[in-house]
Amino acid sequence: MNRAADNQKHNQKNRPETQAKLVKAVGEVLAERGFAKLGVNAVARQAGVDKVLIYRYFDDLDGLMQAYARSSDFWPSSIELLGDAEAREQLKTMPFAKAFALVFRRYANALRSRPLTLEILSWETIERNALTIALEEVREAAGLELMAFLSETNPPPADWQAIANIFSGAIHYLAIRSRKITVFSGMNIADDEGWERLITSIELLVDNLPTDNPAIDNRNKDLTAET
Repeated sequence: MNRAADNQKHNQKNRPETQAKLVKAVGEVLAERGFAKLGVNAVARQAGVDKVLIYRYFDDLDGLMQAYARSSDFWPSSIELLGDAEAREQLKTMPFAKAFALVFRRYANALRSRPLTLEILSWETIERNALTIALEEVREAAGLELMAFLSETNPPPADWQAIANIFSGAIHYLAIRSRKITVFSGMNIADDEGWERLITSIELLVDNLPTDNPAIDNRNKDLTAET
């Protein structure tokens, strides 16, 4: 076997490991330096590999960003948040408030266990470009999947989806804030006890949602009046 063929065989054997290094390096560069400093050279240097491998394995930086956005290093998978098929069926048998709170407890824990993701979410509040949009699209798809599942758990007529967005936004903000500041309005948001209080309160609030939806009822009245 000649040297070129031997090198090719070696590269193919190590491809999964190299791809994993590059994907991990994306998160590290983003967290440390932000989107403005993210580039092929910076990622390759962080991963300790030749930048040509980014083009060989991912086509370009956009392709690598897509791979990072889809990785569990960046965002929790549906399995992490909802469980396998059997676990999902069990969730559907729970009262809506309990299923809702359990999913959001897992969501909060998932974000808090990903310090690089929190750093990236923080950077996203001050920068927006094609790279941030790639990450947003993955999160949006994951969020829609969660909403679709919760819609199958016998939710109340109230606009629980809007309420879910309020809760998820609050979780994002408090988790990001807890990186640097441990207290928010007198509550410790950097320890498990504080977060348990938050999630328990979510369940309590959802359990007491109204049994009707005034916004929808008023809209229906307006439509009836017009006809």
